[in-house]
Parts: sequence; structure tokens; C-alpha cells
Amino acid sequence: MSNNSNTSGTSRSIIIIGVLFFIFGFVTWLNSVLIPYLKTANDLNNFQSFFVAFASYISYFVMAIPSAKVLEKTGFKKGMSLGLVVMAVGALIFIPAAASRTYALFLTGLFVQGTGLALLQSAANPYITVLGPIESAAKRISIMGICNKVAGSLAPLTLGAILLKNMDQVEARLSQLTGAAREAELDLLSSRVEMPYIVMAIVLVGLAVLIYFSSLPEIETDKEDETLAAANKDKTSVLQFPNLLLGALAMFLYVGVEVIAGDTVITYAKDGQGIATEVAKNFTSYTLVAMIVGYLIGTVTIPKFISQAKALQISAILGIVLGLAAIFSDGFVSVVCISMLGLANAVVFPAIWPLALDGLGRFTKIASSFLIMAIAGGAIVPLAYGSLADSIGLQQAYWVVIPCYLYILFFAVKGHKIR
Repeated sequence: MSNNSNTSGTSRSIIIIGVLFFIFGFVTWLNSVLIPYLKTANDLNNFQSFFVAFASYISYFVMAIPSAKVLEKTGFKKGMSLGLVVMAVGALIFIPAAASRTYALFLTGLFVQGTGLALLQSAANPYITVLGPIESAAKRISIMGICNKVAGSLAPLTLGAILLKNMDQVEARLSQLTGAAREAELDLLSSRVEMPYIVMAIVLVGLAVLIYFSSLPEIETDKEDETLAAANKDKTSVLQFPNLLLGALAMFLYVGVEVIAGDTVITYAKDGQGIATEVAKNFTSYTLVAMIVGYLIGTVTIPKFISQAKALQISAILGIVLGLAAIFSDGFVSVVCISMLGLANAVVFPAIWPLALDGLGRFTKIASSFLIMAIAGGAIVPLAYGSLADSIGLQQAYWVVIPCYLYILFFAVKGHKIR
């Protein structure tokens, strides 16, 4: 009876965390639509437009350790509710940003939303990692990834249908207008974002209330068995765990290439390969569907058929192959190769977490903050892509992903074993 009760409680917890991962995915992958949308609405170049990703992801670096401190005070459940409320505030900032067509205010809203996401991620990722055996952590995180990417695949379709509707015609009109007429057209385009973000704020507050009154239990992430306690007896700092530090760098580079695969593909298809916006706006969804397929493969194969480390090795090699294929092919094939990076990326995040946190014991919470900070790779690496895109072209800029996957391969083969 006790085992059945524990299993039921664990299942409920997994469902609740799955809902949160759905929210992560929906909000995060809206950027793939916001980048081309704000590029037009605010007259931006490629480099400037990728500050959308920068504002979203740099908040993880800034707020990860403060988030850990908040969670120490509030516990996981209240911390998650607070994170959702903060995200709602960020969504509401889009209303004055759209009314004034102020890019800096849009970025502020994205940073505030990212702050809420950092708090949620700081709670949810270690929670799901320790909610069962460490050997199957990648499988549980893969299930969370499915929730995340199902939402992510829906986000650009739903918001894209609103924000990018008839965008080719809008851009054609803008090219012919000047002065007050052009400003009026841009104001009309900017106003498209207001209602979706009002609805988002309402939904986020509602979810915050539901999580606060849910049955989600608190768990102990710092527990050590006797063997682990003895091994960590002389450890005084999280910096004494090389597998964590090397894993944090792998996470930094991975999130960078994941964001590039999802957030650049619409612009690349439209501006780099001449594909119509009505078709191009769907490619981010294809990227995320590929990730869902990868997650499903991960849930079936890890750890029954392959280890977490082996899955990470295969993913890195596939990323290198697809990246090179995108660079050396053209047209629809090249764009599809970028979308297929979703398949290569799928189990990287789930595999890095347990490999980087293995053996951390009482250092798990602060170590998790390091991995959350590393999500800032989604801010820096896409900016590097944007800068290269302006100088050498959208397609050749994808060279930036190759060294990232090479390092992930190193971590999978050797880095995670260094203790």
C-alpha cells in the first residue's frame, strides 16, 4: 500500500512538473517568431534582432544564484508559483512596449520573463533529476522534454499565425512607404502582439495559483548516502567537481546551438534561401517536432539499451554531420538540415544534467545553479551567429555550431568522467 502511494505521489509530481515544462517550452520558443517579427516592426538588422534571445537567456546567468537563494527560503512549490507570477509581469510589459514600439521595452519584458523562467528551471530541473534513480534521470528529463517541445512546436504556429500573418505583403508595403504613413503601418504591426500577451499573463497567474495549492511535495536534494558522504568528506566547494564545471560549459554551448536551430531557421529560410514567410514560419515547429522524436527515442532507449553518456556522444556526432550538411547544401535541403538539428539536440540537455550532477550530494542545489547559469549560452552564441550572419551570410554563419558540438562530444566521451 505504501509503495502504491509513493508511486502515485511520484506520478502526480511528474505530471505537475510536466505542466511547468510545457510552459517553459511555449514561452521560450515564442522567440523564434518574435525575432523576425520585431526585426520588421523595429527596423533591425540580424545582430540587433538576436538581442531577443540575448534578453531571454542572459537572465539565467544573472538570476540563477539569486533563484537558488529564493528557493532556499520558499521551497520548491512556492518558488515555482512565484516564478509564474514574475513571468506574467514580463508578459504585461509587452503592452506598453507595443504601444510605444520601443525595442528596449520589449527586451525588458523578455528579461523579466526570463527571470521567472530561471526561478522555475532552478526548481524543476533538479527536482525531476532526483525524483528517482540517477541512472534513469535522462529518461525522466526526456519525458519533460516532450512536454517542453510539444508546447514549443505549438508556440510558433499559434503566435506566428498572428504576428507573421501576411508579413511578405506588409514588408512590401513598408518598402514603398515613407514618413508618417510608414510609421502608422509599423504601429499597426506592433499592436498585433498586445492581445496574445494579455492572454498569456492571465494564464500564467492562473497556473501560479494552481501550483501554489497543488499537492506537489517538497523533496530533499542534498541527501547523501554513506559512500557519497565519505567521498565528499573533504570537499568544501562546488568548484572541486570537474565534471560539474565541464558539464556547465557543455550546457552553455548546447543551449546556444539549440537556440540557433530553433530561433534562426525562420529568418534563414526567408532571407537566406528565399522561402516565402507563410512556409518559413513553420520551420521552428519542424525543429521542435524533430526534438520530440529524439525525446521519444531517449525514453525508450535510455538506460535500457544505451547509457546517458553514449546517447550524448551519438547526439554530438549527429549535430556535427547535420551542421556541415546545412552549410554545404542549398535551398529546402539546407533549411531542413537546420530543423533536423532538433533531433541531434533532443537528449543533450537530459544527459548533461545527471552526468554533471553525479556525485555532488549536498552540493546539488548550488551545482544546479551553475547549470542554470549556463543556459546563458542561449544569449551569447546566437549573438555570435547574428554577427557572423551580417558579415559572411546567414548560411556560412552556421559554422559557429561545429566547435560547440565537438566540445559536447568531448564531455560525453571523457569530460564527465573527470572527478
